[in-house]
Amino acid sequence: MEAKAVAKYVRISPQKVRKIVGAVKGKPAELGLSILKFMPQKAAGLVEKVLKSAVANADQNLNMDVDTLVIRNILVDQGPTLKRFSARARGRGSRILKRTSHITVIVAEDAV
Repeated sequence: MEAKAVAKYVRISPQKVRKIVGAVKGKPAELGLSILKFMPQKAAGLVEKVLKSAVANADQNLNMDVDTLVIRNILVDQGPTLKRFSARARGRGSRILKRTSHITVIVAEDAV
C-alpha cells in the first residue's frame, strides 16, 4: 500500500529541489524528516512539509504504521513558468523566468 502527497505550483526551481531529493529517497520516513530538518536550503523545508503530509495521509486515510514507513519515491516535475521583464540599459529589456515545481512524495510500508 502506498500513500502520497503532492504540492503543486511551488515557487522554486525544480533543479534546486532535485538536489535535495537524493539525500532522502529510499530512507525511512523518520530519518528523512530529521535529515531535511537540518539542511539549510529552502527546498529542504518544502520537501519536509510534503513528506509530513504523506506520512499523515498514510496514518489517517490508510491506517498504516508510521514507524515502518519508507520513502518509496520523490518526484519533482516542472510547473508553469512565470515570465517577468527586467529593464536594461539603452531601452532594452531582458526576460526573467520564475520557475515553479510540482513535488510528489510517495511513502509505503517496509516489508520486514
